[in-house]
Amino acid sequence: LHESPIIPSNMGIFLDTTYRMHPAVNDYISHAIYQGKLLSHDDNNNQNIVVPEGYEADLNKESGVIFIPVHHEGNTQASDEEVELINSKVHELIGREYTDKEGNVRAITLEDMLFVAPYNHQVNKLKMRLGNQAKVGSVDKFQGQEAPIVFFSLCSSDASESSRGIDFLYDIHRINVAVSRAQVLAVVIGNPSLLCTPVNTLSQMKKVNVLSRLMEMQ
Repeated sequence: LHESPIIPSNMGIFLDTTYRMHPAVNDYISHAIYQGKLLSHDDNNNQNIVVPEGYEADLNKESGVIFIPVHHEGNTQASDEEVELINSKVHELIGREYTDKEGNVRAITLEDMLFVAPYNHQVNKLKMRLGNQAKVGSVDKFQGQEAPIVFFSLCSSDASESSRGIDFLYDIHRINVAVSRAQVLAVVIGNPSLLCTPVNTLSQMKKVNVLSRLMEMQ
């Protein structure tokens, strides 16, 4: 397949329907990763998380992808600023009314959330802050899993100074896996200056562009 994100019709069958993601989540994944050809099953439309009446902060969508900017400096593999913001947003979500795709309604709990970070240092900080009940891990840990809500912490202040560089932090596969774990809501936390990272190759430019699309989701 080389660099093709889908399987051309002359080479096989592309499974073009997600049974996990609400269309508002899938819209980003489909257009940023799969050339706009990944579709969301109709039943996924039923999934939503009610926004409380009068709520006017960041988590103001019933479904979709939300990027929340956090400005910080000097962080390479972990960010206390992002940990604290995530902890705050968790408490804003707990207790909200959640409807699954079968129409069942219940209150959101910590069990309905996954917390994903690219570096183990940030994973450990999130575990310490959120407690043992929180499902926290790297992208690799959560591949194949799902939850109504996913928090994705980018944690680095400057990708060019991070220990594993642009090609790791901006890896399209990792961004795809992290965001697409969400059934209803994906909340991405990161430093907006990551978009200003200088690139040296066309491949790196494509990776920054995928993150740029993500950071437009507010």
